[in-house]
Amino acid sequence: MSIWDFSGQTTQLLINNQIKRPSALLRKSLEITLELQVHGFSEFLAEQDGKVDERVGYNNSSSFNYSGSIKTNGSSDWTVTYPTSTNSLAFFSGHRQVVFLGLKGMQNLGNTCFMNSAIQCLAHTSKLTDYFLDDYKKEINWENPLGMKGGLAVAFGDLLRKLWTPGSSSISPTIFKQRLATFAPQFSGYNQHDSQEFLAFLLDGLHEDLNRVKDKPYIEGKDSEGRPDVEVAEECWQNHMARNDSIIVDISQGQYRSTLVCPICKKSSITFDPFMYLSLPLPSTTMRKMTLTILGADGVCTPSPVVVTVPKCGRLKDLIDTLSSACSLRNDETLILAEIYNNTIFKIFDDPTRSLDSIRDNDTLVAYRLSKESESSKAPLVEFDHRREKTPEGFSYFQKPSPWSLFGTPLVARLSDISDGFSLHNLFMTLVNPFLKQVEVLLDDYDERVISNEDSGMEYAMSPTKCTEESDNETEDDGQHIIPDFRFYLDDKEIRMDDTFAVSDFSYSTIRVNVCWSEQMIAKYGSWLLNPLQKVFNPMEGSEESVPLYKCLESFLKEEPLGPDDMWDCPDCKMPRQATKKLDLWRLPEILIVHLKRFSYGRWFKNKLETYVDFPIDELDLSSYLSYDDGKHSKHYVLYAISNHYGGMGGGHYTAFVDHGHGNWYEFDDQRVLPISKEKIRSAAAYVLFYRRVT
Repeated sequence: MSIWDFSGQTTQLLINNQIKRPSALLRKSLEITLELQVHGFSEFLAEQDGKVDERVGYNNSSSFNYSGSIKTNGSSDWTVTYPTSTNSLAFFSGHRQVVFLGLKGMQNLGNTCFMNSAIQCLAHTSKLTDYFLDDYKKEINWENPLGMKGGLAVAFGDLLRKLWTPGSSSISPTIFKQRLATFAPQFSGYNQHDSQEFLAFLLDGLHEDLNRVKDKPYIEGKDSEGRPDVEVAEECWQNHMARNDSIIVDISQGQYRSTLVCPICKKSSITFDPFMYLSLPLPSTTMRKMTLTILGADGVCTPSPVVVTVPKCGRLKDLIDTLSSACSLRNDETLILAEIYNNTIFKIFDDPTRSLDSIRDNDTLVAYRLSKESESSKAPLVEFDHRREKTPEGFSYFQKPSPWSLFGTPLVARLSDISDGFSLHNLFMTLVNPFLKQVEVLLDDYDERVISNEDSGMEYAMSPTKCTEESDNETEDDGQHIIPDFRFYLDDKEIRMDDTFAVSDFSYSTIRVNVCWSEQMIAKYGSWLLNPLQKVFNPMEGSEESVPLYKCLESFLKEEPLGPDDMWDCPDCKMPRQATKKLDLWRLPEILIVHLKRFSYGRWFKNKLETYVDFPIDELDLSSYLSYDDGKHSKHYVLYAISNHYGGMGGGHYTAFVDHGHGNWYEFDDQRVLPISKEKIRSAAAYVLFYRRVT
C-alpha cells in the first residue's frame, strides 16, 4: 500500500502479511472499511524534525490503527485513498482515543471573524479541500498578471493544511492575513469587513492563481443571430473556459441567461454569462417601506399616516403614484410632498425624477392634498406655521428671549382667492376645522362676535386675546375691528383683518405665515397638531418577517425594468431605452453559493434586514428554476455550510455552521468549536449559504 504525505514526498509502508484480500474486493468501485496496523510509522514521523503529516492523527506509540473508507479499482493492486475531508476519518491510538480532523477553530486577530467564518465554510468544501491537500502547486499560474503570482493560493493551501492537522484546538491565521494584506490592502488593518465580499475576493484570487490557461486568447463576442439558445449558450461557455479554467470554475461557476427587451420596438438581446454565486435579494432589499402623513385642505379629512412600499432605487414619481393610489386621490386633486423639520417645512419635493435614496429613514414627510384647479392658477402656496407662547422654562440664558415658539405641523393651501386679512383668516380656519374638539361660545368672559364662513359652512369664535405686548395698546380705533384668538404675521408684520393685498404682490412660490395661538384655542382644538409626526422608517416592534428561499430566488429571476441610470442602447431604436431585464438559470455548478442580500445602502441610509429566510437543508430542488436541462446533472442540492452575521451595520459578529458529515453540525465561533443541533442552524443571521449537488 502507498500512503502519500502532503509535503510532496512518498513513503512506502509494509502491510501485515496476514491481511487477506477477499474476492469481493475485486469488484469495481466497491466502497469498504479497512483497518490496518502499521508498525514503526510514529518513529518515521519523529525523524522528520517534528513535522507531522497535516492530515493524519497519531500519538507517540509504536503502532496505531487506521480506519477509513477506501475504494477498490477492480485490479489486483490495492489503491488506498489518502485521508480526505470527504470520508470524515477518525484515527485511533493504542488506547482507542478518537481524533477528529477538521474541527479546529481560528483565533480572532481583531475583527477577523468575517474571514474566519468564510474560510471555515470553504475548508469544509470537500472537493476544494482535497484539491489543496493534494499536489495543487503543479497548477499554479506563476505568470498570470491578473493573479497574485501564486502567493494567495500557497497561503490558502498552507492555512487549510493547518486546519486539518491534528494537535491544538485552534490555529492563528496571522501568516495568511499578512500575505493577504500584500495582495489586498483593504484587508491589512483590523476593521470589520463583509464575509461575502471577502469570499468573492478570495475565490476570484484563487481562480487567477490557479488558472490553467497560461495565455488567454482574444475572443470576439458574436451575436446570437436567431440561433438556438442551446448552441449560443455552449459557445459562450466554451469561450469562457478558453480563458478561465481552474478548480474554482470546475466546482463553483454556473451560467445564466440574460434577456433585454426594448419597451418601444420590442427588440431583444440574449447573452449568456458565468456566475460564481447567486446574490438573492430579500423582499425588503428591492423595495422600501415609507411612512408619510397626508393632510387635506378641504376642512373635512383628518390627517392620516400612510405606509407605502416603493422601489428602493425608485424616483419621486413612484412614491407619488403609490401614495395617490393609497389615499384614493381624485382626478382633480394633486399631492405636494414636503419634509418637516423643527415644526416648519424644510423642503418641498417638486422634481419627479428625484431619487428616493435622498430621503433618509429618520426624515419626516407630509403629503399635502390640494386641488388641481387651484394649482392651474399658479397661485403661490401659503404655509401656516403654528406658534404658542413660550413658558419661562423655555428661555435660554445665552439667547435673546423669544416669547413665541414653533409647535405642531404646518398647514398648506393656495392663495388664489385671498384678497384681505379676513379671507386669509377664513382659509386658515378651514384648514384647522378637522382638529376642532367642539365649538364653545364664551359670552360670560368678554364680548364676542361669531363670524360665519359661508363657503365652509362652519362657525368659529373670535375674542380680544392679545398676542404681543404691542397689541395691548391697540384699540378698535386703530383700524382693526377685532383682535382674534389667532393672529397672523408675515415677515414679522401683523396682518390685520382689513389689510388688503393681491396674489401678484408675492414673488415667492411659498409664503410663510406665522399663526400665533392663544392658550384658549390650543385647548379648544385636538392635540394632534401638538404630536410629533412619524418618521419615514417606522419599524414595528415584535414583528418578524419570514420568507422562503424560493421566493428570494423568484425575485432574483423575475422580469423588471432597468433603472433610469442604467439605460440600454437599443440597436434598432439607436437611442437609450429603459429596457426590461430577465435572468434565467442555465447551467448549475457543483457547489452553489447563495448570498442573501441583507445589507442595503443608499445615499443617505444603510441598514440590515433581519428577515428570517426559510432555506432548505436536505433538499434544495432547482428543477423548476432551470431553463435548460442537459439530462446529465442533478438539480438537487444539500446544505453543508452557513456563514452567519449577528448584529447591525458596521459591526456585529460572524460565525459559521458546518456539516462535518452524516448530519453532524458544528458551530465555528472563531477559536471555539461546539456541536449544534441541526434544528438550530436556521436563523435570521444566515448570510451566505453553501450547497453541494446531490449525485
